[in-house]
Amino acid sequence: MKRHTFLSWLGLLAMEPVAARLRDIDMIEPEKLYFKDDGQIPNSKYPLLLYRNAFNMRNDEGAEWLEKQFAANNWTNSWRNGVYSFHHYHSTSHEVLGVYSGSAMLHLGGEQGQKIKVQAGDIIVIPAGVGHKNLGSDDLGIVGAYPDGRSWDVNKGLPGERPKTDQNIAALPIPLTDPLRGKVNGLTTIWH
Repeated sequence: MKRHTFLSWLGLLAMEPVAARLRDIDMIEPEKLYFKDDGQIPNSKYPLLLYRNAFNMRNDEGAEWLEKQFAANNWTNSWRNGVYSFHHYHSTSHEVLGVYSGSAMLHLGGEQGQKIKVQAGDIIVIPAGVGHKNLGSDDLGIVGAYPDGRSWDVNKGLPGERPKTDQNIAALPIPLTDPLRGKVNGLTTIWH
């Protein structure tokens, strides 16, 4: 029996597109990227987590899925946009970025950091203090969110920002959930 006929017979044909677009989140392991304090950008003792090809939906459907997934794991205060074209970091919150369209070359960790290409389907969990900058993008669409809906600040590694930003970062709790994987795995095991 052909697959299409079999699925129609079971009444599952209508569900097939949804199932084909979902990935098994429990099977996705993140890349771990470490960045040291460079004197201007504090970076973090915790690794930035990069989930490659973590979801299959794109455009508005992908953005909506990201917003729901992040909110279900208590990462809220979300927005849709891109990444600033200058080195910056946040001292009052960790951040997650989900790429729902296009691609970008990001410079992570400040001037001495690493250049990484991200594309639709990728999710990046950025510890407070880790620098990030957009070096160039094509049709980039991002959903950003924060654990417990925290408010975020923007710091550029300028004189006078530290030591206050260092104190802010040190006072932040480790989130109780990973924005993609929830209470199991991801940052909940890697950052502890």
